[in-house]
Formats: sequence, structure tokens, C-alpha cells
Amino acid sequence: MTSTNSSNNNSNYDYNHDDNNDDNHNNDVIHFVLFPLMVHGHTIPMVDIAKLLTQTAPSIRATIMTTPQNAVRLRHSLASHPRIHLTLLQTSQAYQNIDQLPSINHSIPFLSSLAHEIQPQALALCKALSPKPTCIISDVGLPWTLHIASHIGVPWVSFNGSSCFGNVAMSKIFGSGICESVESDGEYFVVPELEHRIEVCKAQLPNGYMNDGMIKFIKMMGEAERKSYGMVMNSFEELEGSYVSEMKKIKGYKVWCDGPVSLCNKHYEDKAQRGKEFTGEKDSSNDEVMTWLDSQDPNSVLYVCLGSLHNLKTPQLIELGLGLEASKKAFIWVVRASNKLEKWIEEEGFEERMKGRGVIIRDWAPQLLILSHPAIGGFLTHCGWNSILEGVAAGLPMLTWPLFSDQFLNEKLVADALNIGVKVGAKYPAMKMKEEGEEEEEEEEEEEEEDWIVEVRKEDVREGIERVMGEGEEAEERRKRAREVGVMANKALEDGSSSHLNIALFIDDILKPNNIST
Repeated sequence: MTSTNSSNNNSNYDYNHDDNNDDNHNNDVIHFVLFPLMVHGHTIPMVDIAKLLTQTAPSIRATIMTTPQNAVRLRHSLASHPRIHLTLLQTSQAYQNIDQLPSINHSIPFLSSLAHEIQPQALALCKALSPKPTCIISDVGLPWTLHIASHIGVPWVSFNGSSCFGNVAMSKIFGSGICESVESDGEYFVVPELEHRIEVCKAQLPNGYMNDGMIKFIKMMGEAERKSYGMVMNSFEELEGSYVSEMKKIKGYKVWCDGPVSLCNKHYEDKAQRGKEFTGEKDSSNDEVMTWLDSQDPNSVLYVCLGSLHNLKTPQLIELGLGLEASKKAFIWVVRASNKLEKWIEEEGFEERMKGRGVIIRDWAPQLLILSHPAIGGFLTHCGWNSILEGVAAGLPMLTWPLFSDQFLNEKLVADALNIGVKVGAKYPAMKMKEEGEEEEEEEEEEEEEDWIVEVRKEDVREGIERVMGEGEEAEERRKRAREVGVMANKALEDGSSSHLNIALFIDDILKPNNIST
């Protein structure tokens, strides 16, 4: 897709002067305050945005406001970024991150309770900041931050962690009323008025897994979003060209595509520490994985990661493991802590059988480091937008296994529009939120995993891997296309390219005289 953006940097404000960290120049400092949503996949790109902004000019500073447990994951990776500061929002909550919750069903009560507790603190801290804030950038999942921006008189810019394509598709689907004519959740229909022919069913839409509480929360987010000065997106115009233009029309305000934001992490240590919890202890696991990759042939290893929130049952994960084994390909498989899966791995001798050909990483992996290694030839992903963009930037073809939320639409973009992915065959969400009152019953009587329907079989996995990493004209053409898109991704943040220009335009817009409070 081609770029739809043009830039004319006519700002009269010189934000390239060096403030030398001198408090005497506080009035000249551009100070962004960022509020990331308390979930791993939203916090990481917000930190990257702070890095991109402060890398733009020495007069720019950023403050990230979050809770203590979330800050633990950020401190080490921010050690080499002295103009990015962490400000802690104290809370008595037992959990401080959606990733920690026993179930996704707890997410809305968690966010509501947390907001009630930390909003007064956040306002007081913002008022006391020096230099004073120039702009607040907030995840759309924290709509209460709009009131803080209004109170201190600065622009409120929302961060949307999904794709322009997904946003446009949802707008066309609900604007057309097409869902009303579809008889079942599994019946496919063509999304109207899109550049590409995209077929989807109701079960695959983001609201397909939501309960009433989540839907109400989404509406509240939308109300705040409509009052925003604009929206920052982790994307780039060469990837989503016409969908960026359409999103600007739909939203009716400024949309800046500044990605892929992960590319701000240029050095080994930045990639290795991105999103990793700092324990203070020496950890050689990264070195071990990278050493193993060094021993593999170029483009020969499949990287498998289904995200931090997935709740696939053990029988389905076993099928995935057996499919990896049947593929005969080398692999790295990132798994979440699971007693039942570990029991299977041990009892069946899976890890021992795969020794030398497969590596299992528990819980956290240095994903950027792994994806950028020349031995990696494919990426089996849950289609979270961060992972999609990281795979795109690495120039990798993908095997797509969406689980819930916007991930099915992201799959359509990768496989049907961009032609850089192969669908493994998942049709229905792997999780669905319970309605209020159903949660206790679920917790008292846990669903038997033996009754869980295995949707994706080992043969589906093996065939998908072969289509992504095997021989043949189709596979080679897909890999070539992935490499081409990867080149576009890496150029997007170079001087004068689309995302680089959008960052400059964003800063210029924020510094317009009517936006600067005195």
C-alpha cells in the first residue's frame, strides 16, 4: 500500500534546542505525560512512544505514570533514557495488572476500582510536575485521564493499540447493519466498503467475546475518545494506506501513525530488556537462547508465541506441541505457566524428544531479539497488534492463530490483504467473558479440560508451518512479500519518511499557540 500522508513542517517553534536538563529552561521544555493501560501489551508500546518522542529532540521530556508493580517491568529498560521519568501511582489493589488477574472477567471491575483510587493522585501529581505538562497521551482504556487534561488545560491525545484496518472494518460493519441480517454467529459475510474483500463472522468480531459490562465500558471509552485532540496509532502508512485515510474520515480528528514503535529499540540491550521484569539477579537465559539460534541455519526456526493473555486449554496446547513435532522444523515455543501442560511435557518426554530441535521458554521471552535473528524464518502468532507489527518489521511470514478481541481482524489484514500470513484454522474465540453473576459458578466448578473442544489439530499446525516455511512458489512468494513489507516498516521511521514526519507533525500540532497553557 502507498503512503497517504504528506508533511509540511511549518512550525515556528524550535524544539531542537538543548535544554541541558537545566531547570532554568523549564518553560521551553516540551513535557509529555503518558498513561499506559495496566496490561503488558499496552504498556510496552506506550513506553516505546515515550522513547520516540524524547529521541526526536533534546528539549522533549516524558513522564510515565503507572503503579509500582507495573513500574518494575519498566525501570531497567528506561535506565538509558534519562529524559523519561517514572511517576508512581500508589494503590492498595492486590492486582495491579490485567495480566495478573485470575480471569479476564475481572478486568472491568479492576479498572473501575483502580481508577477510583488513583485518579485523585494522578491529578495532584500532574499539577505538581515541573516542567509543567504540555500534553497528556493516554491509552483509550483510561478515559478518566481526559478529566485530568481538562483540569490542567492541556490537550488530551488518545493512544489506540489496534490497527487502522480493524477500526475501519468495525465501523463499516456496524454502520451498515449487516450483522442484523446474519442468522448465526458462525455465518460469514463480506465486510462492506473495504479496499480488500474481507469475510468475517460475528463470533470473530471484538465484541463477540464481551459481556455487558465490557460493552458499557467500550461505550464510555468512545465518549472520551470523541473529545480527544487526536489519536496516536502504532502503525505506518505504507502498511495500512487507504485504511489510515478512512480512519481519519471516520474519527473526524487528527490521526498520527508513528510506528512500528518497537523500532526505537535499536541496541541489543534495549531489545533484551524490553518489557522484562527487573529482579536484580543476573539472568543468562537470553544468552542461552541467542547462542542456540546462532547454531541454526538461516530462516530455519519457527518462533511460537500466543501472547500474555491467552487461556488455551491443555488439550489444545498439546495439539500445538504435537504439530510442532510433526513439522520437523526447529522451533522456539513460549508457554505460560501451566501445571497441566508441564505434566504432559514431562510425562510424555516432549522436551527431551525435541532437544536440539526445539526450545521451550516459560512465561517471558526477548521477542524483539528473537524475531530479528537471521535464523528465524516464520512466526506463529496470536495476532495481537504489537506482535503483528514486530513480525512485520522483522520481515517474517506469519502463521496466524487469533484468540479474541481484535485479533481475528488483524489476521484478515495479514493473510487476506497483505498476503504475508497463513491461517492455522481458528474460527471461534478461545475465551468469552461471563455475564455478571456467572463468575462465581465458573470459579466454583471449573470446566473439565477433557470436555474442551480442540479446534486446531496437530495436522492443521503441521500443514500451516509447511505453507509458511516449506518449499514451493506460493511459500517463496509469501516470504518475498514479507521481506518487502519489512523493508517498508524499517524505512518508515527514517528521517523524512512517513512515521518520522508524523511524529514531527504531532509535536507541531501540540505546540500550536491555542494548545499551550500559560
